[in-house]
Amino acid sequence: MTTFTRRTALLTGGALVVGGLLPWQTASAAPYQVLVFSKTAGFRHDSIPAGIQAIRDLGAANGFTVTATEDSAVFTAAQLAAYKAVVFLSTTGDVLNAAQQTAFEGYINGGGGYVGVHAAADTEYDWPWYGQLVGAWFHSHPAIQQVTARVEDRTHASTSHLGTTWVRTDELYNYRTNPRPNVRVLINLDESTYSGGNMGDHPIAWYHAQGSGRSFYTGFGHTIESYADQAFRRHLLGGIQYAAGVHRQR
Repeated sequence: MTTFTRRTALLTGGALVVGGLLPWQTASAAPYQVLVFSKTAGFRHDSIPAGIQAIRDLGAANGFTVTATEDSAVFTAAQLAAYKAVVFLSTTGDVLNAAQQTAFEGYINGGGGYVGVHAAADTEYDWPWYGQLVGAWFHSHPAIQQVTARVEDRTHASTSHLGTTWVRTDELYNYRTNPRPNVRVLINLDESTYSGGNMGDHPIAWYHAQGSGRSFYTGFGHTIESYADQAFRRHLLGGIQYAAGVHRQR
């Protein structure tokens, strides 16, 4: 299979970015497809359109095409097979029926990829398998504010561009359970740097394998401004590349 490495580099916030790809990464020249699913049955985030456009932009620059939908009828085995990754972009509530849930389980267990963004953790509380996939369910949040996050793992595609800390402004979820025993934590919130955190050890982004598939979740992404932030876009891109199997993480 033909591969290429993009050569053009730019320096952003002290981090080396190579043509939108990781400095050490070789990407497949073969294009692939990503499904962005943003159905909401509860609270609806006004950042969803900005998120869809950001992912379209990332796809255009990095070799994948994006289908965006709120129609859960796409969750059949035949239709999901077209996609290397499915992004749940701030979905909320009960968004899939029983047959659609079964199809999605088969897709992930058979090697598909999942990306959960922000309120993806506020989704499908009565579906235990999904709770395992996303890693933890939403519990509460304080007001939007600035936080210092600690980057625990900088070897992942979603964090390799970051320093050891990442200061950003967002809505910061507390989760019902700490996902750490079941996932590999990438980023942890320093609760001493903001008000309203109640977890102590407070993961906010993580990844793990599920069946033969891959799951990546980031709790960031509430605000419209997030999707214009180049560091967050790189974080999201790396999560998609991991879920799609473009970047293999040990």
